[in-house]
Amino acid sequence: MAIQTLDKEVVIIGSGPAGLTAAIYSARANLKPLLIDAPVDAHKQTAPGGQLMITTDVENYPGFSEGIQGPDLMIEFRKQAERFGTEFLEEWITEVDLSERPFILRTDNYIVNAQTLIIATGASAKWLGIPGEAKVPNGFGGNGVSACATCDGPLPAFRNKTLVVVGGGDTAMEEATFLTRYAAKVYVVHRRDKLRASKIMQDKALHNEKIEFIWDTGVEEIVGQDDCGVTGVRLRNLKTNKERVLPCEGVFIAIGHKPNTDLFRGQLDMDEVGYLKTSGHSTATNIPGVFACGDVQDSVYRQAVTAAGTGCMSALDAERFLDHLPVAMPSGEEVTMEGEHITQDHRVIIEPDGSMIPNQPDKVLAKEK
Repeated sequence: MAIQTLDKEVVIIGSGPAGLTAAIYSARANLKPLLIDAPVDAHKQTAPGGQLMITTDVENYPGFSEGIQGPDLMIEFRKQAERFGTEFLEEWITEVDLSERPFILRTDNYIVNAQTLIIATGASAKWLGIPGEAKVPNGFGGNGVSACATCDGPLPAFRNKTLVVVGGGDTAMEEATFLTRYAAKVYVVHRRDKLRASKIMQDKALHNEKIEFIWDTGVEEIVGQDDCGVTGVRLRNLKTNKERVLPCEGVFIAIGHKPNTDLFRGQLDMDEVGYLKTSGHSTATNIPGVFACGDVQDSVYRQAVTAAGTGCMSALDAERFLDHLPVAMPSGEEVTMEGEHITQDHRVIIEPDGSMIPNQPDKVLAKEK
């Protein structure tokens, strides 16, 4: 198959709530977006639709009083994006060049030229890589194993049950504390004899009577049955090497998340973990015309509804940029499609050639007179 070239005003990478919301908004603005999403890959646990494709009941997304299955929700997102004319392409992107516009994205079969780029590649939960952890039917993922207490903790499957949280950082303490609202008992299993979490998060967990800590211990296997899900975890004390099975009905892996940003290293500004840095006043990255939304730039909330909200923002930012209007950058200045820079105090416009123009109407009029 010959390499095909596609020229697009708006290209979106990622098909979770952020990417599909960006597609809905940009398609309704007649920008004819192209959305590139990852093919189905069981080993990498990827599928069009993002993390919600491996989530069961979603009870906290507005508009669904009885809740909705994660895959069903993403099907509705996609159908809405398709209705307004979004084009879809399932390909692995192998290379991106953001050095100049149009931005160039390469796959095995396509070269895509993008006037604006919206990155919605999300963040993946870090997993232990142990038996029983994989997604059903290869393990108990989605049937007692989760990486999101906020998403799954309130579900009936975990209410008044004994649960295990794996980890020792802020994420683990937050998840364990949250789960005590619903669980009968929460065990925190940590490989060391002290926590890495901040003091305030440690204190909350250590003083919660529903939480019990198991120190110097690793989880070797998640055990259970297909019909009823998780029934326990096989633990190994890392000092004595002794093993035992701890009965439980749910396991929450809380060892952090990894943003899916390797493709953009060396081109876009990131924090020390790899989350993309955006303006704060917009979804703009350090490169004009490149925007980021959803979990790829959010290490705090990581919810479907917040991802969708930033997807909307990215689409509006891209539309504004294409309309030759200034967009706020992480530096505090504003930049237009032509390369004009408006200083943070809005007093000066710096032209692409470096010349400066006062951005105060009274001074401009006085100069003309």
